[in-house]
Amino acid sequence: MPLMQVLRQLSEDKDPNLLVGLSTADDAAVYRLTDDIAVIQTLDFFPPIVDEPYIFGQIAAANALSDIYAMGGQPLLALNIVLFPECLEVSILKEILQGGADKVREAGAVIAGGHSIVDDEPKYGLSVTGIVHPDKILSNSKAQPGDVLIMTKALGTGIINTAIKGEMVSSETAQKSIKQMTDLNAKAGKVIREFGAVNACTDITGFGLLGHASEVARASGVSLEIWADKCPVLPGVVEFARMGMVPAGAYKNRKSLESDVVFDKRITREMQDIMFDPQTSGGLLMSVAEKHADDLIERFFENEVLASIIGIVSEEKEPLISVK
Repeated sequence: MPLMQVLRQLSEDKDPNLLVGLSTADDAAVYRLTDDIAVIQTLDFFPPIVDEPYIFGQIAAANALSDIYAMGGQPLLALNIVLFPECLEVSILKEILQGGADKVREAGAVIAGGHSIVDDEPKYGLSVTGIVHPDKILSNSKAQPGDVLIMTKALGTGIINTAIKGEMVSSETAQKSIKQMTDLNAKAGKVIREFGAVNACTDITGFGLLGHASEVARASGVSLEIWADKCPVLPGVVEFARMGMVPAGAYKNRKSLESDVVFDKRITREMQDIMFDPQTSGGLLMSVAEKHADDLIERFFENEVLASIIGIVSEEKEPLISVK
């Protein structure tokens, strides 16, 4: 994203209490307030990806809240970010905001206001504040060689959304994708916090699985091996990808990672597209020592969280990511 590229060219503020900033392309900023409390700050907003205003509000809120869970924290406070055209009925905006508010309440946080401007296309999201103990921050920069990679949720929301626009998706398939996008990562976050042995964590959103995995690899100074056949995929996604229902963002992700990712010749083009597919309110990607992996998967299962072991972490080498 151009903004992030520009921001990373700026000198980062040097403050000993800024525990997580721009340097590792992490999911949120973390600032230490006391020896026991650090504040997590994030924001995210985007145009509608579904037609129903209330559902759009829920998805946008779940997506913004996800960064807090990825950092090992709990959300406390949210502010609305609204861009809305004057030509649309205010009732539509009310539904969007209601969807966001209901999802924030489900997360145990509160909405305390926000800011709006007029724009030609509606956009909505949240600035979210959470807290975490300074010693229990989860970042994307501490994956260790020998770790196992675990992913929650399934891939393919971007491809399904593209197919929905083409009126090629059944109601059942669309609803499964919508349910995943509106589901909070709260249960997964709670399991991770209580388990206490996760080394690194991020959430899978616009850069796709491979884009966010590459950020983990770079920030941690390691390489990753990902097993394509172990990555869970939403129903119908492989067929839609084979038909070319692939969003532009997937091609952008592929281009940006062309020197970092090498695919085994057995990996089909459609599976490659799925792994580059930009996700909305996607799952969490984490690394954990191999000896803890099965126990963590069992904890996820007990808490009704879909989770899969999808690869391993190795010493830094070329390529940054190998997909087998």
